[in-house]
Parts: sequence; structure tokens; C-alpha cells
Amino acid sequence: MSTDPSSVVASRIPTLAEVDSAAAALAGVISTTPLDYSQNLSDVLGVPVHLKLENLQRTGSFKIRGATYRLSRLTAEERARGVVAASAGNHAQGVALAAKALGIHATIFMPLGVPVPKLLATRGYGADVVLDGATVETPLRLAAEFAERTGAVFIHPFDHPDIIAGQGTLGLEIMDELPDVETIVVGIGGGGLLAGVAAAAKARARAAGRTVRIIGVQAENAAAYPSSLAAGEPLEIETRPTIADGIAVARPGDLPFEIIRDLVDDVVTVSDDDIARALLVLLERAKQVVEPAGAVGVAAILAGKVTASGPTVAVLSGGNIDPLLLQRVVAHGLAASGRYMTLQIPLPDRPGQLARVSELLAHAGANVIEVLHTRHGQGLQISEVILQLSVETRGEEHRAHVISVLEEAGYAPTVVPD
Repeated sequence: MSTDPSSVVASRIPTLAEVDSAAAALAGVISTTPLDYSQNLSDVLGVPVHLKLENLQRTGSFKIRGATYRLSRLTAEERARGVVAASAGNHAQGVALAAKALGIHATIFMPLGVPVPKLLATRGYGADVVLDGATVETPLRLAAEFAERTGAVFIHPFDHPDIIAGQGTLGLEIMDELPDVETIVVGIGGGGLLAGVAAAAKARARAAGRTVRIIGVQAENAAAYPSSLAAGEPLEIETRPTIADGIAVARPGDLPFEIIRDLVDDVVTVSDDDIARALLVLLERAKQVVEPAGAVGVAAILAGKVTASGPTVAVLSGGNIDPLLLQRVVAHGLAASGRYMTLQIPLPDRPGQLARVSELLAHAGANVIEVLHTRHGQGLQISEVILQLSVETRGEEHRAHVISVLEEAGYAPTVVPD
């Protein structure tokens, strides 16, 4: 996939000077987020792994970089017309905050299911928010129509040179913080962040006489890049529901696609189960609150989708997760990791059965969290009851052991899907 950038004719790849200029413009506006060493992920990958904590950035994500740089380059006449954007949340917050700082009126279109914290933050920065559509595709269309109707400047979330150069400043920070980095793993939605990081990091490495590998990661339910790269042009796909709503984009951006096609070494996909496990690991081992879209790089490492021979950085691109979603994702992550399960067990309706099952689970070392005992259920005989138990286990092996203990005792437990 990656080619020699010098051979790309009429390339629109941002130059190192352009990204350096963006970094200068953002000085004092964004935070230089830390790079945190992860022993756990280093053990998994077999090389040193660091986490780029962009979840600690202002507004909670990398989007403030590109949005601020894009708005800073508007003319006085453009600023007077106001700006409009569409986003599932992070780009919205970046545009809203940048517009407030520059005295520009902002209108933001967001999908109906946008996480409440992102919605409240965007409004809190002073933007007018319009909610419409199930995915970000509808807000994108409505925002473009609004721009045409009112003259407001449309601030695309990823398909503009200034946006990409602004996101590329993250790549410069990584190269400054870990000069010997060999692999950088970045999530992909439309591709603005990956394109910017790839352009900046590869240019900086080339200037130092060495190379750096760039790996992109998409949620498999919204993975437009693999098929587009195979076809050699951006293709629109039908996305399916994913917890990584921040990167659920049906079609790659034209400009990011060109850069990713020419510079990125590999693009892999991860499942929602992989992402849920990653969020759980980040909470427990790294003490980092990260949104699903921001954790796909770690998910790819844990799922064995990344190979590396030297120091590696996984970008945690955002931390704006709804607490209610976090609660559900943690439960899903525990189940996906074999550490939590719900069982349904048919029992004869006679005294002592609940006590016997409880004793078996105690001997198996499973901790009972919740119990539901009912005589009402489809297919139950008049002399049967259903016992539903939620239990904590220590992993897949222990989970299988608990089930086998119940089966050996004559019960027929069924695992309820998460």
C-alpha cells in the first residue's frame, strides 16, 4: 500500500513545513498530550508500547487541532459569514471551541443519537446545535445545504488540507516525544487524523534518514478503507451499528484517501468485542477513560492485528464517552473477556435447588452478582422454574470450568448472549 512519497505525482500530502506552521499556530491553544508507557501492552506485543493520551486533549479529543487551525486561516470576510459543521461530537466540540475563541458564529449539525456529554459540551461552547439523522451522513448533508443557503463556511471534519495539517501536529509530537518510534497505530474514520499523522511522521523520519511504519485501524462494522484501497478509489459502504460511533464514516475523504493510499503501510479492522476489551484494559491497566473510537488502536494490538519490531505508539484519540455507554461497554468487555456471564438454568420446582446451585458455584469459585428465579418462561413445564444468574469469572478457562461443574451435576446451563 505504501509507496515512495517522492514518486507520487502532484501529491497533496502536507509538507513538513506546512505541519510545522500548523504547530506554531496551535501553540498555546492545544495541550501537548503525554506519552505513557504501557507494560501490559508491551508484554502483549513483545516490544515497548506507549499510549499517546490525546483523550486528555482540550475538548477531550484530537479534533481541536484541525478545527482550530482551519478556522484560524479563514479571512475576515469568511469569519463574518460564520461557520457550519457536522459531527458525531468531537469535531463539533473542536469547531465550537475554536469559533468561540475567534469570535465566529458556529452552527453544528449532529445525529440524533449523539452522546449527551458531547452534545452538552458543544452547546456549552456557544454553538447553535441542530439534531437530525441516525448517522453522521445526514448531518453532513444538512450542513452542506445550510452552507449553500446561508453562505456560512462549511468546516469539513476531515477532507481539507488545513484539517489534515492540524491533525498532523499530533504526529510531530509523537516523533518529538519518542524519536526512535518504529510503528504508530491510529484509528480511522474519514481519515483526517491518520493522513496527517502519516504525512508528518514519515516526513520527520525521512529527514532523520530512517523510516516509520503507520498502521490504520477501523471498526469492522464501518470499514470503508479496505474495500476502497483495494479498488483504488474512495467507495461508499453501508455501515452497520458499532460502538465506535466517532469513526462510523461510510466513505473515505478524497484527500485523506490519497495520502493514506500513498503513505500508510497497513489498514486492519477490529470488532466491537475487540474494542470493548480494549476499553476495559485501558480502564484497569492504564487508568484511562477512552471512548470506543479512541481505543481501536489498542484493540488491534490486543486482537493480534498489529506486528511490530520496535517501539510502538497507539493513539488514544478521544475520551468523550457517555457514562451510561461506559457502563454497558464495561459489562460487554467483561463478558467478551470471559470475566462475566449470565446463565439460564432450568430447575425442577422443588425446595433446595437454588441452594444446591449456589453451593456448586461457590465451590467453582464463581461470584454471584444477580439472581432471578421465575416460574414464567416460554417452554417451561408446570413443574419447572428458570434460574437466571449473573456471575463473575476469572477468564475463559474459568468460565468453561464453571459451566462444566454445573453440567456434571446434571444441570443444563445456557449462556445468555450479552
